[in-house]
Amino acid sequence: MPITLHEDLPAYRILSDEGVMVMSPGRADTQDIRPLRIGLLNLMPKKIQTENQFARLIGATPLQIDLHLIRMTNHETKNTAADHMAAFYRPFSEVEESGLKFDGLVITGAPIEHLPSRR
Repeated sequence: MPITLHEDLPAYRILSDEGVMVMSPGRADTQDIRPLRIGLLNLMPKKIQTENQFARLIGATPLQIDLHLIRMTNHETKNTAADHMAAFYRPFSEVEESGLKFDGLVITGAPIEHLPSRR
């Protein structure tokens, strides 16, 4: 089954070229099936690469997946273009206020600086 991704999301074209079944939200709405709704709270600095990797993994399942990209409400990313974030990510507070329910929520990790140990 396909993964539902916005047609302008870079992962849509990349996965489609790799042979992963993808479909637009408009096409998904015409399907007579309830997709598995997954939220991805992406904390990684290279968000587009993380989107591609995660979508590739869940797109390999026989289930239809509806992927929602979520960002921290008050965090401005330094490594991903603001227009990409505005176009494809919803702030966590907006998702929370909407009452949208997920079948699963994945929270990616983020690199942290190594702190010197105290002796």
